[in-house]
Amino acid sequence: MKTNMGNADRVIRVILAIVFSALYFTGTVTGTWGTVLLVFGGVFLMVSVMGFCPLYAIFGINSCGNKK
Repeated sequence: MKTNMGNADRVIRVILAIVFSALYFTGTVTGTWGTVLLVFGGVFLMVSVMGFCPLYAIFGINSCGNKK
């Protein structure tokens, strides 16, 4: 897997993961929507750590600035 996410993209996803987790654990968002946000936060965090987004690969998007 080649890296296809830039640093700004990765930071934004980590921030979103933190916000989603905070919303869930503080009880602001509960039930099904809370679980959905928590799952999205986990996926965002995992993808940011790896630096590879499968949806970017499918659509041919590359935000890391490296030439193919």
